[in-house]
Amino acid sequence: MSRLILIIIIAGLGAGAYYYLNQPEPTPAEKLESAAKEAGEAIGEAATAAQEAASEALSTATDQASEAASAAVEQAGEAAEQAGQTATDLANQAGDQVASLSAQGQELLDTWLQEGMLTAEQFDYDAMVDSVKNSQLSQDIQDQVIKILDGIKDAPETAALKIQELRDLLAQ
Repeated sequence: MSRLILIIIIAGLGAGAYYYLNQPEPTPAEKLESAAKEAGEAIGEAATAAQEAASEALSTATDQASEAASAAVEQAGEAAEQAGQTATDLANQAGDQVASLSAQGQELLDTWLQEGMLTAEQFDYDAMVDSVKNSQLSQDIQDQVIKILDGIKDAPETAALKIQELRDLLAQ
């Protein structure tokens, strides 16, 4: 039985060799078809590789963009925090300056009243104008005070009313 198997194997190999060696040459059309098939397979493999590379590049770009956006958001948050602190500091300074100027205006008025320069009966226009011009009050406040003092000088009968205007203005 082993001989029979050996004879069948040898006969099969012989038939396969005969068929392979006696195969006709492929025609040009068959060669083109075979080349096109191989080119199609190569293009498919290249497209798959390109798709994988593009997917990986997109993933990398997305990761980098995400990191950059996170860094930008963090920097913007820090900048906003610094700007808020600066604004708070400036507001506090401005509030302190306004309070100081308001106190200075009130002191000026108190001095005029204590020294008797500004009463319904007594009015020392020149001394008060000089003290206003030498004060650290804002120019706008100085102009308003001098305007009220001019009003008292022009119409002494309105002194009580104008003194109240001065109090309101300088007590702000």
